[in-house]
Amino acid sequence: MNHLSIALIAASLAGAAVAAPLPTTSLDAAAVNAAGKTAAEGKASVPALLRAQILLDRARYSSGEIDGAHGSNMRAAITGYQRKNGLAPSGKLDAATWRALNADSADAIAVYTVTDADVAGPFAPVPEDMAEKAKLAALGYASAAEALAEKFHASPALLQRLNPGKNLGRAGEQLMVPNVLGTEPLPKAGKIVVDKSERTLTLLDASGKPIGQFPASTGSEHDPLPVGTWKVQGISKNPVFHYNPKLFWDADAGEKKAKIPAGPNNPVGVAWVDLSKPHYGIHGTPVPASIGKTQSHGCIRLTNWDVAALTESVASGTEVVLQE
Repeated sequence: MNHLSIALIAASLAGAAVAAPLPTTSLDAAAVNAAGKTAAEGKASVPALLRAQILLDRARYSSGEIDGAHGSNMRAAITGYQRKNGLAPSGKLDAATWRALNADSADAIAVYTVTDADVAGPFAPVPEDMAEKAKLAALGYASAAEALAEKFHASPALLQRLNPGKNLGRAGEQLMVPNVLGTEPLPKAGKIVVDKSERTLTLLDASGKPIGQFPASTGSEHDPLPVGTWKVQGISKNPVFHYNPKLFWDADAGEKKAKIPAGPNNPVGVAWVDLSKPHYGIHGTPVPASIGKTQSHGCIRLTNWDVAALTESVASGTEVVLQE
């Protein structure tokens, strides 16, 4: 993939700003499943926030990494969901928004039995240095907990909080997890709109109606988002990343070009959506908690699960609007 070898894309960010860790106290699954069903307006509890995040994810209005905390990504997800459903776009979990969310009657928290495949690995620490990454056969998950967290669109801390005392790395263990698997796939999109100020990527159908929204990291002062109208040129799943330090303003002196193997902890994650703007694309990330919170090297970064969903909805030729 020659376009990847010269892409101005975001590498894994050492010291990236992430959400504060959740408290160590456990979360009761029954309380989460019941939260928000009779909610009045006002400050939502952690169970209610968690249930709302899961329902939004199921509705394809992702708040990024599910963590039970309220922040900018969740406000953007709520706002987008409200717009789609003809509600006042307040970004708040008001009574009308809960009524719409509660049309999905599925439990937000489900029981999942860890499989042999979930814990098969191989798991290994992921080095920060690009040259060290290049020595590996693949950039897989560092642990079974990381793999399961990504499978259920959640932070590892949330999975531990939902499952106190449980071993996330043991086959046969029964876990409480966000109920985000097996939802209806996104319909085919007619247009992608990336909004820098809102830090979102929105999918529109052929008639211009929104069908889904994801939080996004969208450039920096050094590598600004290339505002304009472009097209999808192609899609690569599990791409190899060709690192060229000359294209990164923050590269360390003395770094050399490196071929970084594929995998979820690859700097571009599990997929690359190539744009007609040379050297730019939409891709995943090995650091899902950073999405919408940190800057990128000009490209559009999504969580791995959101970019995977995107690749099933768009195709070569899909219009892409990048706007301020």
